[in-house]
Amino acid sequence: MASTSGAAEVRKASRVIRPTRGWASLHLWELWEYRELLYFLTWRDVKVRYKQAVLGVLWAILQPVITMVVFTIVFQRLMGARYDPQVVGGQEIPYAIFVYTGLLPWNLFAGALSRSGTSLVGNANLLTKVYFPRLVIPMSAVIAGLVDFLIGLGVYFVLLLAYGLPLSWHIVLLPAFVLLAMVTALACGLWLSALNVLYRDVGYVIPFLTQLWFFVTPVIWQPPADNSFKWTLALGLNPMTGVVEAFRWAFTGGAPPSGLLAASFAIVLVLLVTGLVYFKRMERTFADVV
Repeated sequence: MASTSGAAEVRKASRVIRPTRGWASLHLWELWEYRELLYFLTWRDVKVRYKQAVLGVLWAILQPVITMVVFTIVFQRLMGARYDPQVVGGQEIPYAIFVYTGLLPWNLFAGALSRSGTSLVGNANLLTKVYFPRLVIPMSAVIAGLVDFLIGLGVYFVLLLAYGLPLSWHIVLLPAFVLLAMVTALACGLWLSALNVLYRDVGYVIPFLTQLWFFVTPVIWQPPADNSFKWTLALGLNPMTGVVEAFRWAFTGGAPPSGLLAASFAIVLVLLVTGLVYFKRMERTFADVV
């Protein structure tokens, strides 16, 4: 009788886990259940990046400022890059401000893409020890980049004051464009992080891919004034084009990049949905392969 009652208790306490289909198989609701883990992983990434750095948070200031100065000297002064300055409040926007405005979303995206693309391999020990939604790891790598962005944003406001340039009321839409830049990085990072587990060559490809991506994004060059469907489609295939132009519109005003922004949003949506599906499909093999 004792053994029979014991077996009955085991059956009663058992939990049967069955595979789900469709969108339910993504288990996105688990991200809320593990929100504290997302917070601690994000905070860990921030502390590790600055803990043993001699200059600490100064790197978040020096990197975009020095890059802006170098690009201004090389491309405008030495190479004479074509630049038709936009007039805001009766003042022309200098090329240096034009470049720095593009560097703000680009640095956020590039840093998040680099960290998220290698995040699973970098957390291999964590993957093999405990269960949690693996999606938390690339998400924390993306969110950690907000610290650098906010510091760079503060420097940008100082530059605007130094040049005496006004802000556009479109600045209220900046959080939405910041979110779009982060989602773009996450969408690409899901693909790269999952592929990097299977093929370690991806870790070497990411810096090269980021470098090429920079030069096809209008950070240091100005998109053509032709707003035809052909140019909008060609430029919109790069999702960061719409993000960068949206940032410039938010800060300085002018004509809204509605066509580029719509094209970029559509590309990001496709990358995010397919990236989530592929990431969750490969998730079951991460602990065995990594």
